Amino acid sequence: MLRAINITQRYGSRVLFENVSLELTKGKRYGLIGANGAGKTTFLKILSGEIEPTSGEIAIDNGLKVGTLGQNQFAFEDFTLKDAVLYGNKRLYEATKEKEKLYSEGNFDDDKVNERLSELEIICAEEDPMYECDVVIQKMLEELGFDESIHENKVSTLKGGDRFKILLAQVLFPNPDILFLDEPTNNLDLPSIAWLEEKLKRHEGTLVVISHDRHFLNSVVTHILDVDYKKIREFTGNYNDWYLAAELIQKQADIQRSKKLKEKEELENFIRRFSANASKAKQATSRQKQLEKLNIENLQTSSRREPSIVFKQSREIGNEALEIENISKAYGDLQVLKNLSLKFEKGEKVSIIGANGIGKTTLLKILVGELKPDEGQVKWGATVQYSYFPQDTTDRIKGEETLYEWLENFDKKRDRGEIRSCLGRMLFSGEEQQKSIKDISGGEKHRMMISKIMLDEGNFLIFDEPTNHLDLEAIIALGEAFRRFEGTVICVSHDRELIDAYAKRIIELKPNNEVVDFQGSYEEYIEHASS
Repeated sequence: MLRAINITQRYGSRVLFENVSLELTKGKRYGLIGANGAGKTTFLKILSGEIEPTSGEIAIDNGLKVGTLGQNQFAFEDFTLKDAVLYGNKRLYEATKEKEKLYSEGNFDDDKVNERLSELEIICAEEDPMYECDVVIQKMLEELGFDESIHENKVSTLKGGDRFKILLAQVLFPNPDILFLDEPTNNLDLPSIAWLEEKLKRHEGTLVVISHDRHFLNSVVTHILDVDYKKIREFTGNYNDWYLAAELIQKQADIQRSKKLKEKEELENFIRRFSANASKAKQATSRQKQLEKLNIENLQTSSRREPSIVFKQSREIGNEALEIENISKAYGDLQVLKNLSLKFEKGEKVSIIGANGIGKTTLLKILVGELKPDEGQVKWGATVQYSYFPQDTTDRIKGEETLYEWLENFDKKRDRGEIRSCLGRMLFSGEEQQKSIKDISGGEKHRMMISKIMLDEGNFLIFDEPTNHLDLEAIIALGEAFRRFEGTVICVSHDRELIDAYAKRIIELKPNNEVVDFQGSYEEYIEHASS
């Protein structure tokens, strides 16, 4: 269906990947993985034709429909929800709209109008032979949580997460033969992610998807495309299958390299000892030739790097940690929280889940004092020192300072060496620490905020959607850090693997201000909820 032929991508002297050739076939679902900056999104854009590679070409079989998930959530503000989804098939959308206009405004005594209507009817029949697009769109919107009563509303009336759902429905609606999705789960709540998984598992064409959600990749993909070592290697299986295979390949490569290095050392020692010895001269010459033939490959550096995230508390929490009593908060007529009372103990590991817009971020902002509740109160224990990771971290981190100067601003007495060491643990090398805050990416800003929280040494961590800009290695490290942390953790996230890694209490905010407070892991909660 699709072939990448000798694809190379360079930016100046930097090579992302070189001479990549792949054939992507019908019925296979590919997970495109790699570290931040390795070139995943660039390669996806090359495959979809959005950008041209430095060299090489992409060949797609004739007549195939290609769908690419849009990223601009504000591109369809003036469309109704239904029309925005219909626009996924632009030919059908334009024919439908022109037909509607002619039927409402056209002069039916004019032969040209009638001829054009006939042409438009043919187009609609070609694109929608079963005349079911209205039913399909209605069903998709309802499954994504949009009640039928708002399907004629403008997209501009929706919040960010819901706008993204419209883009997702738009690209899925025409059922393209080749489907490209870049981070489709980033703005979705757990029910929407589950819906998407089922949709994609039934996709009969070719799928290429970038995601940092391991659970999603394990559920959906049949093959992995691994961007690393300036190559893109294909593996059969899901993310877990790839991980096991990649570990084995790396171990075998390390063993082979160790053997060659040992042989090289032995040859060099022999030559050094006997090259001046006449009786051993022939042997030394023979060893020299062996050494020259010995192929010691340059050790390739993987683009994957695992951060070392360690949260330490400068003091333990006393007998009281946090209690909220009868918290209520409304935005106009929308009652987000109502009479919510919860108590959090020392050392608890809590995950707060729920649909987009249900009030999770509002709750966390109330806890840290960024919002005032309409009613109720927040009672922090006297010994608590909390650290907060806000959902809009990428917007909050700004300025002209270098990375270490930005961290110094929070504690002028902090030793600069300690700050640099902390940045190093979060994968900022010596040179990178000199970069200006304004020049770093979203993923780097998230790592900066984690660096700040590590330096805070607070005993109560509050994280709101920390994973959206992190790669898989960083998410794994964050989950482990939460699990090992001796203080209290409250985290809002839709990443199920992260939740599984640390949470021992699940709080779900549900519609109509219902709250489920479950003691146990996320897996146990799902079993409990389905029983």
